[in-house]
Amino acid sequence: MSWINVHRFIFDVDGTLTPSRGKIDMDFGVFFTNFSAYNFVYLVTGSDKDKTIEQVGDEIYSFAKKVYNCSGSDVYTGNNNVFRNEWKLPVSAREWLEQELADSDFPLRTGLHIEDRPGMVNFSVVGRNATMGERKLYVEWDNENNERNSIAKKFKKQFPSIEAVVGGETGIDIYPVGADKGQILRDFHPQDHIHFFGDRMDNDGNDYPLKKALEKRKGPHNCYHVTDWKETFSILKDLKRQGIIK
Repeated sequence: MSWINVHRFIFDVDGTLTPSRGKIDMDFGVFFTNFSAYNFVYLVTGSDKDKTIEQVGDEIYSFAKKVYNCSGSDVYTGNNNVFRNEWKLPVSAREWLEQELADSDFPLRTGLHIEDRPGMVNFSVVGRNATMGERKLYVEWDNENNERNSIAKKFKKQFPSIEAVVGGETGIDIYPVGADKGQILRDFHPQDHIHFFGDRMDNDGNDYPLKKALEKRKGPHNCYHVTDWKETFSILKDLKRQGIIK
């Protein structure tokens, strides 16, 4: 039996379907819920299950064929956990991050700077407890000082078996080499036509590994490097007009 080419749609969440650390827009949420009900939709995010549901809601989460939380190291089909990577950050790497936190010239600290997630950690100088205003202050500062990229590069040099990539607006995602978003392609047929939407497909971003893996595979694919959820919404409406999505 020959394989029927199927369109499958993979979405990053933070900055792609929602504002950074925010909830999905109401109108876009209605559109995306209907879209998810009639198409093969998958979510891939550095966040854990609870944070993902907080952003997109239970309905969209449950409509997804699979949700690849923690960049694919904690995978759900609905409420069923189908895969989990139990990797833990080595003590030496944690101590190194704590020293970087102490050495940072950014003056504000809000707590939860090293957040353990299944198969990975998220490191943030400003902290995961920051308000939207505090996050904005760090984003502006990081844009000027390029701190996250600098920390990620130094970390990878110090710990070559562990990856560190810039994710979202304030954090760095850290996980074993190979346990990035590109790992999710293990679940897809080589001839599936994959459409991937992400806002961090630049070389230092956490969407780049999946983009790179798609470019290496033989099957058909489209990568949409979006600036925000509004661009994602616009592209999907255009694909619907073309009859590519239901």
